[in-house]
Amino acid sequence: MSVQRENVHPVVRKLATVTCLVALLPISMGALVTTLNAGMAFADWPSSDGHNMLLYPWFRDFAANPEKFTEHGHRLAGMLIGFVSVCLALTSYYLDRNWVKWFTTAILFAVIAQGALGGARVLLDRQLLAMLHSVTGAAFFSLCVVFRLMCSPKWSNWRQQSDERIGPLFASLIALTPMIILGQYVLGGALRHFHTMLDEHLAGAAIVTLSASLAALALMRSQNGLLRSSGLMIVFALLLQVMLGAGSYVTKFGLPQIGYVAVAGSLSQTITCSMHTVFGMFLLSSSVVAATSLAVLHNAGRLTGLQIELPAVGDRGTVA
Repeated sequence: MSVQRENVHPVVRKLATVTCLVALLPISMGALVTTLNAGMAFADWPSSDGHNMLLYPWFRDFAANPEKFTEHGHRLAGMLIGFVSVCLALTSYYLDRNWVKWFTTAILFAVIAQGALGGARVLLDRQLLAMLHSVTGAAFFSLCVVFRLMCSPKWSNWRQQSDERIGPLFASLIALTPMIILGQYVLGGALRHFHTMLDEHLAGAAIVTLSASLAALALMRSQNGLLRSSGLMIVFALLLQVMLGAGSYVTKFGLPQIGYVAVAGSLSQTITCSMHTVFGMFLLSSSVVAATSLAVLHNAGRLTGLQIELPAVGDRGTVA
């Protein structure tokens, strides 16, 4: 990767930040839609009960029909991230270099694909598409976060910092952790959308906690500032996710040992389960940032702990 990446235009950098923040809106609203089982509040798409999406009387449903209010809010948030992505792409075409253009184009096409997938979920009324829509939404957010990272003014300095403490074993674990978390995200989607695989999801939580904790420890020992920050991000996201996971279990299934009875559709259940989904996405994006940073540093030859020195071979094939 070229050192020229440090010179990303400030406007593009700011728009990249806005894209990450705005992306949280449809993702958070989508998590709430699933919790409220409001995905089919409207049977049509892209219209809402026959109305143009921008002309639908949205606030009328706030108290009368919260499912429609939430689903239409999710649709409007999707339109907003689409608009921001178009602005990001067009701005980069005029102001920045090729690698930025490719990245912003990928973000734009990912938004379009997300919108089409959400529409197909409604038109075909398939829970499997709803689950896939959630998983790809988390992947999209990770893409936005990685792009914003590469736009940072500190990116070039981070790429110049070497590290000799991360060896092959922990490097492999850091690279595999995003896939492990994504698998757990899929199991969580199966639990939320199909009400199955609870035991698998609980077992997956233990595996994610172990792999993410070991990866974070290795990252925080690194001599590279970016890798250390990535490790701290994983620890923060993991702690919150574990607490929200426990809260989701208790509010959904109850805890007879202390006399707590779960109430279906309660405010605590709605908030906790939705936040558990959103912070699972934060944990995934944190691990993707760590794995991407590791790959970039390895490609730049900065991870001396991964360099294997082979013994010299003499003229007659003997080891020197």
